[in-house]
Amino acid sequence: MPHDHPSHTPFFRSRAFIVFLALAAIALVLLWQEHKAHILGVLPYLFLLACPLMHIFMHHGHGHHHGSNREKGDD
Repeated sequence: MPHDHPSHTPFFRSRAFIVFLALAAIALVLLWQEHKAHILGVLPYLFLLACPLMHIFMHHGHGHHHGSNREKGDD
């Protein structure tokens, strides 16, 4: 007796995902309404924190020199 398996749909196309998105949207709206003052109050400090983080991650700190005329192994 063959078993008829329903086709497996990915999670992002299922009803459960749509319900999850709706609940997540409601939660985000409620969190924004309740904590708007806290989030906006911290925003200037996040900009100040972004400066050293960009220096570290985008410029690779102070030890990386691009303009060196010395070749590798040339002491």
